[in-house]
Amino acid sequence: MEGMGRYALPTGTEYRRTLKDGLFDGEGELLFPNGGVYRAVWHRGVPTQGKYTFADGLEYKDKKWHYCDGYDRRFYTEICSGLIEPDISQLTNLDPPPEIPKGCYDCGDGFYDPETRVVVDYKFRFLRNADDEEHEWIIQTCRQAWDETSEPQPKP
Repeated sequence: MEGMGRYALPTGTEYRRTLKDGLFDGEGELLFPNGGVYRAVWHRGVPTQGKYTFADGLEYKDKKWHYCDGYDRRFYTEICSGLIEPDISQLTNLDPPPEIPKGCYDCGDGFYDPETRVVVDYKFRFLRNADDEEHEWIIQTCRQAWDETSEPQPKP
């Protein structure tokens, strides 16, 4: 493959722009199923410089990264649009947060099923199989679906 084109990976990620000898070469971008985009200059399949932008518009910086760094725990939408009312919790950057399927976890880029150890995106498309380390991290830190729901109770 050579010239301008598109290449679809089995994960749902798509590369667009220039190819040389079947490799990403020159300016090109990877479009991820979660809406993120990595724009880069490639040389023989390896990015020499690039920038990742999350689906919500937040640009990743590898130096001086101040987003969710321990001092400022706001979500990107809160930084851009301001905080919501104090009696309403914003649990994720997505507001309202996605409803987690029964028995699963919200691991940030999709849902994780601990029975199958599979992560799918928020549209239920396959992303990856979790290894033991990721499985433990998700179980210990991520939001889990509740077996039963409760309605807000009126104040007495």
